[in-house]
Amino acid sequence: MKVAFYTLGCKVNQYETEAMREAFISAGHIAVPDSAPFDAVVINSCTVTAESDRKTRQAVRHFRRENPDAIIILTGCMVQAFSDEAKALCDADIVAGNTDVEKIVGYAEKFASDGERIFEVSEHTKEERFNTPSLSSFAERTRAYMKIEDGCDRFCTYCIIPTARGRVRSKPLEEIKSEAEKLSKAGFVEIVLVGINLTSFGLGENMDLCDAVDAVCSVEGIKRVRLGSLEPDHMSDEMLKRLKAQEKFCPQFHLSLQSGCDETLKRMNRHYDTAFYRDLVNRIRNMFADAAITTDIMVGFAGETPEEFAKSLEFVRETGFAKAHVFAYSRRSGTVAYGLPGQVSRSEKAERSKRMIETAQKSESEFLNRVVGKTVAVLFETAHSGFAEGYTANYSRVKVKSDDSHCGEILNVKITSAENDCCIGEII
Repeated sequence: MKVAFYTLGCKVNQYETEAMREAFISAGHIAVPDSAPFDAVVINSCTVTAESDRKTRQAVRHFRRENPDAIIILTGCMVQAFSDEAKALCDADIVAGNTDVEKIVGYAEKFASDGERIFEVSEHTKEERFNTPSLSSFAERTRAYMKIEDGCDRFCTYCIIPTARGRVRSKPLEEIKSEAEKLSKAGFVEIVLVGINLTSFGLGENMDLCDAVDAVCSVEGIKRVRLGSLEPDHMSDEMLKRLKAQEKFCPQFHLSLQSGCDETLKRMNRHYDTAFYRDLVNRIRNMFADAAITTDIMVGFAGETPEEFAKSLEFVRETGFAKAHVFAYSRRSGTVAYGLPGQVSRSEKAERSKRMIETAQKSESEFLNRVVGKTVAVLFETAHSGFAEGYTANYSRVKVKSDDSHCGEILNVKITSAENDCCIGEII
C-alpha cells in the first residue's frame, strides 16, 4: 500500500515518524508525500498544549474528508496521554499509543485485511526499555536527528509529558555508534541528538550524555554533532569540559528556561532558580567562543502576576538569548497546575506573549549583528530564489547569493550584514 505520514510536535516525534516510514518500506509498502494519493496515512500526534490536541483533531478530520477510502492511523503522545479522547475520534480507523512504533505496520496490514477498527494503547511501565528502532536515513539531506532518550521523571507541574512518555530510558551506546555509521554512509554530515529529557540520558545505567556525544563524534564522516533541548540543572562543569574537548561539538545550548522569575519557577517545580541559570550561561560563554544560548519561555503560567511577568521579561532582556521560543501556558488536565489558582486570562497571555516575543527578537537581532564582519563555517542545506542557505556551528542561519545550492558542503562565509532572523554573507 501507499502510505503517507503527517507529524505534529517535536524532533523526537519527527524521528519516530521516520522510524515508522522505514518500517513500512521494509515491509514492502511505499512511502509517499501526504499531498499525493495514498492508501493509508499515519498521523503522529503531539499533546504538549491544548492547541496541539486541536491540530491533531483537525488533521484527522482533514485527511478523512479529503481521502474517504484511506486508512487513517492515529498514534503519538495525544493518544497515549488522552486515550479516551483519541478513541472518540471516529474518523481514525486505527488508534495506537506510542509504546511501540514498530507495531503500526502490523495494525495497518490487519485493518486492510479485515476492516475492523483497532484501538491499542498500552501503559508505560517502570520496566520498559528503550525500543525505538534505529534509522538508516532521514528526510533532511544534510542533518539527521537521532533519538537517544525517551521519557521524563521530572514532573513539572504544567507538563503532561511524563504521562505520555513514561520514565527515562536510554539507547545503548553501541546502537548510537552503529546508527551514526549508517547515517554517515547515507551522506549525512551533521547529527542532532534528541530526547524527551535529553540530559537524563544514561540515568541509572553508568553513562551520560557526553558518552553519547563521544560515540557519534568517533564516526568518520560525521562533521558536526548538536544537542537538542537541555535541562539547565543537569549541565555540570565536568560535562561542559568534555563537550569542549570534542572538536565536532556545535556550541549551541538550548537551555529550557520557562520563566525568568524564581517564584514562578518554584510553582512550576523547575529544579533551578534564575541565579543558577545566569551562572550557567556565564560559564558556557566563558568556555565556548561564540556560543549561542537559545531557550523556551512560557508566559501566563498559573498565578503569574504582572510583577512576576516583569521579572521574567527583564531576565530575558539581560540574558540576551540568540533565539527564544515564546509560548503561552496551556492548561492540561492530569497535571498539578491545572487546578492552581490565579489562572491568567487568554487576552492577558496574548499581551504578555507579544511583549516577550518583541524582547526575544531584539536579543536575536543583537546576537546576529555581532557576527557581522566575521568569517564562519556554514553547512549549506537548501537553495531557493538565487540564494543558498545553511547554518553555522552555533545554529545562526546564513544566506549567500549563489546559483549553486552547495547542499551538504561546509564552506567559509564572510558575514556582511544581518537582517530579520538571519545573516547575509559571501562565500570565501
